Amino acid sequence: MLLEQLNALLAETEISLTENQKQQLVDYVGLLDKWNKAYNLTSVRDPKEMMVKHILDSLVVAPHLNGKHYIDVGTGPGLPGIVLAIALPDTEFVLLDSLGKRVRFLTQVKHALGLKNVTPVQSRVEEYQPSVKLDGVLSRAFASLQDMVQWCTHLIDSSGRFVALKGMYPQEELDSLPEGISLEQNVTLQVPNLEGERHLIILTKD
Repeated sequence: MLLEQLNALLAETEISLTENQKQQLVDYVGLLDKWNKAYNLTSVRDPKEMMVKHILDSLVVAPHLNGKHYIDVGTGPGLPGIVLAIALPDTEFVLLDSLGKRVRFLTQVKHALGLKNVTPVQSRVEEYQPSVKLDGVLSRAFASLQDMVQWCTHLIDSSGRFVALKGMYPQEELDSLPEGISLEQNVTLQVPNLEGERHLIILTKD
């Protein structure tokens, strides 16, 4: 039972979700599993693995997000954007991807789960212009920090944040950040049942 697995994983974190939010996450894994067979959305094939490597790995970011408007660039099948939208129903998420099949999947997920705070968009990141002031740009396994800053700098002003989900601490990437970009915070994330390091790197414009 995926719901039992999710409850056991959540018990190892400080995150509390409603029964409805938990069901939405389980349903999302079901959709991901179903569509993955035809659309090849993720290399993770086992729904139980998805629960750890995708759901919990994204969920642990939720307590560290401030503000009400975020964009998830290179969102793929909605990671971390869909998961965070379920966990943070009062925060708006634009889910940006250049591939039509992924955006079709995200649109299906939005309707199937009744997510009012998600806007799937098919676009290249450098061509996208946000319609509202964004509090942050999210990225999970999308690009190097340099590329993220370069491609996404037009999306936020000096009050916005670049929020990157990383594995090992990216010292070399941080050493190579361009002028005017600073490391505001490094959060070591604890993901239950996941081997390896996880870091949340938060960057600001000076």
